[in-house]
This record gives sequence, structure tokens and C-alpha cells, in this order.
Amino acid sequence: MRILITGGAGFIGSALIRTIVRNTSYDVLNVDKLTYAGDLSTVAEVSTSPKYKHIKVDICDRNLIDQAFASFNPDAIVHLAAESHVDRSVDSPGTFVKTNVDGTYVMLEAARSYWSSLSPERRASFRFLHVSTDEVFGSLGEEGQFMETTAYAPSSPYSASKAAADHLVRAWLKTYGLPTIVTNCSNNYGPYQFPEKLIPLMILKSINEESLPVYGSGENVRDWLHVEDHVAGLLAALRHGRPGESYNFGGDAERRNIDVVNTLCDLLDNRVPRKDKKSYRQLITHVTDRPGHDLRYAVCSDKAQKELGWQQQFGFKDGLAQTLDWYLENLDWCQRIHNDRYSGQRLGMGTLKRVAS
Repeated sequence: MRILITGGAGFIGSALIRTIVRNTSYDVLNVDKLTYAGDLSTVAEVSTSPKYKHIKVDICDRNLIDQAFASFNPDAIVHLAAESHVDRSVDSPGTFVKTNVDGTYVMLEAARSYWSSLSPERRASFRFLHVSTDEVFGSLGEEGQFMETTAYAPSSPYSASKAAADHLVRAWLKTYGLPTIVTNCSNNYGPYQFPEKLIPLMILKSINEESLPVYGSGENVRDWLHVEDHVAGLLAALRHGRPGESYNFGGDAERRNIDVVNTLCDLLDNRVPRKDKKSYRQLITHVTDRPGHDLRYAVCSDKAQKELGWQQQFGFKDGLAQTLDWYLENLDWCQRIHNDRYSGQRLGMGTLKRVAS
């Protein structure tokens, strides 16, 4: 199989590429523009493999995307390229619409043109796998889980742009017959995650003895999925998923944000005690909540388990400890990101402040 992966230098995409190159005979083309969150160091360990190639291309550039299809001749597309940080979407919603909506449209049209040119046998086996998020479903109350049939109710520019992309993907199947599959996942965590996200941000701020900013009271609940479990789900969907279907991948690990931060602090107390012997918990501060902050996400994975044979392998406790150890062992990578691209500052409030003034 020859798989074209968009966004392969990002957190989830790079984990998928590392797994494919290590464990399968598939060839991979990594199409990544290398924005602030894309870093080729995430795929450095497989970069010399003859099964892997990267091209620096913007998914909104139809001509270059067409060239990539023609030269690589893929059997499947895994579309991961996206702007994905809610806070950044509050400041720059247009960027999210451009990449997540326009970029998905370009990928669909390029894939449709390419797919139409294939032999009947290859057309039948071709797949366009679109990777989305549980945030398109909006917010849950105290009970219940997101199902594949849950109505969309996005709350942020980010989730709205992903919801729009999901609708386009389904429309291209219904209208043109393009064999598409949509997956929606809960919050991912694991090695190489860009440190604007909660878990790596808290780890790095703790190591630097900085305040640990928790939005509001920290009562917001998220379901946590280890990135390697997510990657296993994507490969299962690619191999066994049915066109026109969607599959949810959750970690069965609901936690309040404050509990995640407290657990990290306790793990750090054991691994790298502070010089003054105080707990890292004492660095926690509560800050103004994120605009439109969804209260709770929880994802039901029953369909993926039954139809795809997928199952989580990482419990949250062990997965979080493994993730923490990776960051502690790779502080040089984190420091380079900190120096070059993101110093840990609060995002998502600038536009609101400007409007208020």
C-alpha cells in the first residue's frame, strides 16, 4: 500500500508515520507545509528509510497537490493536516477556515480527480480517511457519551472549521462516490506533542518552576487517548473501515483538567523533586477561563471496537507516566521549540481584548 499522509510532521501524523515505517511494508509520502507545529525531527528516526519521503507543500495549493498524487500514485489518503489549537482559533479564525475547510476541499477535489483515473480494481480499494475531533459534537452534560450519530454542535472557530470539513468529506462520498471515511477522536497525549497543549505545557512549566495556569476552576472534563492507540485505530479504519462510515476513538479515561494537572505534579514530585522540597501543586494558578470552553467530552468507541477490532492498549495512569518520562528525557527538543516558536504564553484572548476595547 502507498499512503499519502497530510500533516505528517505534526503530533499525530508523525506518530502514524513512525508506526507505519517501523511495522509495515507500506510506502509513505508525508505532505506537510511545516507550520509552527510541524517539525521534521518528529520523523527523524525513519527519515532515511526508502519507504518514506517528505515534500513541503501547502494542502491549499491544488497544483502541487495534483503533482503529489500523480508522482506518488497513492492507494489511500490519511488527511491529518489541520490547525488544531482552540486558543489560536480565537485569535486567528481565518487561518483555521483556510487550512481546515479550504484545504480539505482541495484535498477532496484532488483525490476525486485522481481516483476517477484509476482502474476499477484500484478505485474499489482506494480510501480517503479524514481525521477529525470529538470537539465537533460540542459539550456534554454530566452524563452520556458522544456517538457517531451525535448531532454536531461546535463551540469554537476550531471545532466549527473541523465540522465543516467533516461535512465536505461526507458530501464528496454522497455526491461523487469518493470512498471516504471519517474518524473522530478524544484528546490525544504522548511524545512529541507541541507544548501549547495542556499536558506538555504543564510539564515544561513545572520543570521551569513557572506558574501552572489552569482555566477557570479546572472542572472541565476531557477523555484522554494515547496517540499510539489513536494511530492503531487509524490503521484499523484504513484497513477495515467501510466507506461512508465514521468511527469514534476514545481513551475511556475521563479526567477533570485540574485532576490531570495534579497527577502530573505528583509524578514530578517523585521524579524531579523541587529544590525547596515543595510540591509542584503549589505552582497551580487559576486563570480566566477560555471563551466558549466546553464542559465535558466523553467518547464511545463501541463501534470501532466491534467493527474494526480496535482496543486501547494504554491506561491513562501508565500512559501519562510514560509521556512525562519522554519529555524529561527530551528536554532539549522542548527547549528548542520554546526558543524558536512558542514560549508558553497564553493564547486566545487577544482578539477578545481588542474587541472589548
